[in-house]
Amino acid sequence: MFQLLTQVGLPLALILIMTGVGMGLTLADFRRVIAQPKAFLLGAACQLLLLPLIAVAVIALAGLSGPVAMGLFILALCPGGTTSNLYTLLARGDVGLSVSLTAVNGFIAPFSIPLLGALAMGWYMGDESTMALPVVKTWITLIVVAVLPVIVGMLIRAKWAAFAQASEVWVSRFSSLVLALLIVAICVNLGSRLLDFVVLAGPATLVLNLTTMALGYLAGRWLLHHEDQARTISLEVGLQNGTLALLVTTGILQSPEMAVAPSVYSLLMFVTATAFTLWVRRRPLHAQVA
Repeated sequence: MFQLLTQVGLPLALILIMTGVGMGLTLADFRRVIAQPKAFLLGAACQLLLLPLIAVAVIALAGLSGPVAMGLFILALCPGGTTSNLYTLLARGDVGLSVSLTAVNGFIAPFSIPLLGALAMGWYMGDESTMALPVVKTWITLIVVAVLPVIVGMLIRAKWAAFAQASEVWVSRFSSLVLALLIVAICVNLGSRLLDFVVLAGPATLVLNLTTMALGYLAGRWLLHHEDQARTISLEVGLQNGTLALLVTTGILQSPEMAVAPSVYSLLMFVTATAFTLWVRRRPLHAQVA
């Protein structure tokens, strides 16, 4: 049952989720990148560079190795999901910037995950490990489940805008449901080993999440001087596409052990993002931050 869920159910579910992501995008979201290059470049740098580097540091400081370390690193390579757009709206952030970062980083991830993931396999799993990340297979899989559905979704948005906009809330709910079911399935599959892995991965995932969210927020305040954009970058860095990470760890690599760190992170990120949103909503939102 677990293999059927990860090999068939997860890819199909992710295709539907990413189609929904595409239905929330327009060409204007990509043109906004050119119109606001500084905010986008900072957000992308935090997402694509800062997050993986902090993950490497956290893994080293926590003394993690093997599947737990690899799972956490793969999670750090994944882009933000639709949840970050919703939380940005609730936090009174720059929703346009959030959507742009989600869209563009989502197109970059299918190229960065196979390459950097393959390099990390030798480092964290050891040369004696028989497990390897198939670069070409991973790239093709991510293109099929994460890129092409987004394009299809954008075409649906262009043709049937009202239907696409009405579907956005259901996509978010479906994404959360799929993620919850996957985490439950992983817990059942690990059985008695679950507690050991959670204790090992829990502190590291929490440190990674809090550190990157804090650095993203501070970078936005110091370099952009816009409170709404600082909130956006913090949430975009802190809320990762856990479903995509689970596709790589359980669907491609078929390792429930690797899926522990992304699963724990996916649970913790909702708690920290909610706390952050409640905190910033108490703060005055100014256009300029000194």
